[in-house]
Amino acid sequence: MKRVFLFLLTNLAVIVLLDIVCTVLGVNRFLTPRGLDVQMLLVFAAIFGFGGSFISLLLSKVIAKWSTGARVISTPQTPLESWLVQTVHALAQRANLKAPEVAIYEGAPNAFATGAFRNSALVAVSTGLLESMNRDEVEAVLGHEMSHIANGDMVTLGLLQGVVNTFVIFLSNLIAWAIDNALRRDSDEGGGLGQIGYFVTRIVLEMSFGLVGSMIVMWYSRQREFRADAGSARLLGSGRPMISALTRLGSLSGEALPQHIEAMGIASGKGMFSLFASHPPLEDRIRALQQAAAH
Repeated sequence: MKRVFLFLLTNLAVIVLLDIVCTVLGVNRFLTPRGLDVQMLLVFAAIFGFGGSFISLLLSKVIAKWSTGARVISTPQTPLESWLVQTVHALAQRANLKAPEVAIYEGAPNAFATGAFRNSALVAVSTGLLESMNRDEVEAVLGHEMSHIANGDMVTLGLLQGVVNTFVIFLSNLIAWAIDNALRRDSDEGGGLGQIGYFVTRIVLEMSFGLVGSMIVMWYSRQREFRADAGSARLLGSGRPMISALTRLGSLSGEALPQHIEAMGIASGKGMFSLFASHPPLEDRIRALQQAAAH
């Protein structure tokens, strides 16, 4: 949940920053004396929509290391670190991937894989995960993360976010211009929102549409978790270790999670916030693995 949330937050920050810079520099040429140039607006929205997404993607490894305090294992110092690196390398070989960087960070049971390129990725495991799971379960989790890399999930997420960004920017500017234009027509004095009012309206709309768009991105994120679970089962030759890992994860106390994870409890997939959950409920993932094993 944390890595996806940070990706979305970084992406939104980049989009808003680019929008402000373009406004200050006057390079948003889609506003003309004759009105709104829709084609130019669409080109602008696509360039900056995908630009924001890919900048976020390129920064994903740096942000992940910084936000978790992950320590990359360059030279293993303990038997556990040696086993961890060897296991990741073996899984990478099975998945026909270049071995990613392997890192450990302090925190509640969790793990993540990130990076803009399949052959230049990062896999990080928390101390909580290593302490609470046996090696078969840890290997299953690592197989899950390696499947994310093999499936190109972060790149696909970036492309999807780029499409969402494009429509967010396009619709926000279009609607803000339409509102301003309507106010100018209705006002006897010819007044509208004005430049500052138009800018503020556009930013508010971008934030609102961005929130709606994140539901689409989160839906994709939930689907990729099922695929990564299945990928782990293929890499290990059985889905039982992944089922065991998910079962153990579900048995851990919620109080053990650090505050910044607790604040994102929507990842449980329960209630109205399930639309914003990056992961499906654990029971649904376990059921999917059990059904796959039965066929």
